[in-house]
Amino acid sequence: MHRTGELFGQFQTLEQQKETATLGMWVFLVTEILFFGGMFLAYSINRHAYSTAFGIGGNMLDLKLGAANTIVLILSSLTMAMAVWSATTSRKSLVTIFLILTLILGCVFLGVKVVEYKQKYDHHLIPGNNFDISYCVKNRSAICGTPEELGKEATEIEEGLKVDPDLNAHSQLYFSLYFAMTGLHALHMIIGAGLLLFLIAQASKGRFDANYNTPVENIGLYWHFVDIVWIYLFPLLYLINRHLA
Repeated sequence: MHRTGELFGQFQTLEQQKETATLGMWVFLVTEILFFGGMFLAYSINRHAYSTAFGIGGNMLDLKLGAANTIVLILSSLTMAMAVWSATTSRKSLVTIFLILTLILGCVFLGVKVVEYKQKYDHHLIPGNNFDISYCVKNRSAICGTPEELGKEATEIEEGLKVDPDLNAHSQLYFSLYFAMTGLHALHMIIGAGLLLFLIAQASKGRFDANYNTPVENIGLYWHFVDIVWIYLFPLLYLINRHLA
């Protein structure tokens, strides 16, 4: 494929090339919206059908870790936006710095998510044969929380069983959707981290400036999309029916 500078041979101008690439990215993001939309629909239908079990399941998530990850992703969107700005204004050294900061924040997010997943494993909240919504209440382990927190959890489960006798099965459905939705989101974060590594390698060579910055802008769009998905996941999974008191 012939190239003249950063211009591929099938395009007449860099502007035409950029518009085509941007259109392609938006088409891809629309398909991603449809993909995630199906999962959001499944979650909404089941949440309506088994609201008690889903409410109890949501209260078993670590709100502090979820909120911290939300702040981390918002900051990563800021650094990504600054990377795009730096590229479009030919501040080549800043492009690399902001891309590295974005990558670090993305890795922090994934690290926190690993901690959350480990908590669910310790609490026997991984869907499967060992799933038990009452495990922490039965065992009163220190890894599950303070005595006061476990007391509230025991009361909530006891009241929930009165409303929904199949509470354990329906709670397992909640955590199945939790892992499916957050796991898919984490996969997109990992892909985004790989793309950032590519951008960092190119930016370190001074490749991006005001004349050519299409990869930074388009990968920035992808990163912002992934961040927006989490902005919807956080309240749906963590905040609905949350007992803050």
